[in-house]
Amino acid sequence: MPLEQSGKALGSEEPQSEDRPDITVCSTRTVGRALARIVGDQTMTNTSALAQAAPFSESERNAVYKAIYTRRDVRDQFLPDPVPDEVLLRLLDAAHHAPSVGFMQPWNFIVIRAPEDRERIWQAFSAANEEAAAMFSGERQSTYRSLKLEGIRKAPVNICVTCDRTRGGEVVLGRTHNSSMDLYSTVCAIQNLWLAARAEGIGMGWVSIFHDADLRDILAIPDRIEIVGYLCLGYVEQLYERPELEVKGWNRRTPLEEMIFDGKWQGDP
Repeated sequence: MPLEQSGKALGSEEPQSEDRPDITVCSTRTVGRALARIVGDQTMTNTSALAQAAPFSESERNAVYKAIYTRRDVRDQFLPDPVPDEVLLRLLDAAHHAPSVGFMQPWNFIVIRAPEDRERIWQAFSAANEEAAAMFSGERQSTYRSLKLEGIRKAPVNICVTCDRTRGGEVVLGRTHNSSMDLYSTVCAIQNLWLAARAEGIGMGWVSIFHDADLRDILAIPDRIEIVGYLCLGYVEQLYERPELEVKGWNRRTPLEEMIFDGKWQGDP
């Protein structure tokens, strides 16, 4: 089944890859070929081997920082052009290479492309968005309502990123004293995906205005699975030079020097 015809996790009716159980795809043969092109042969003859950690070249370093500094939360500028399966797999593979506590890799990626499914999700968002608008007043409410939040409908690919907090068992290395580390790990996966998308010329928006129960019902997500992010992805021709909320006067970027403390907490008690 082509990915663009599936409204479920990638290839949810097909067997999962043994070495990448969190990415379900349309066919293991297809993914095997795609991943071979993406990451090459990663077979390790010596699991304890170390590689040279030389700094990147100047052009490589500049490319990394360019992705960081020009990444934007895209709300409305999506083009209708489809995202090819191979490109989507590159993005998901980048996400899958995020750091994770105890190497538990708690994430899953539910890919939603069917317009009727995205419309149901948009309806859930729209109801919650009206509630959110009512929480502001005056000029703030007017500014909020002026923001175009159309990614769910306009972006050809939506992805719900989840965290399976039971993966790895009851005791997970590194999570023994901070139970939220698996959630933080999943957010790292989303950031990897976001930066990789920027490098591909793909915009991404993170939609957080939902009732959790609505998404669970629409996407058949069990209670034990945590919903971490709902993402909208698609090609874009233009991006804001600065964050949209800064451009439209919602907030400003705080100077870095106000964020750095030396040796101990120096902010408000």
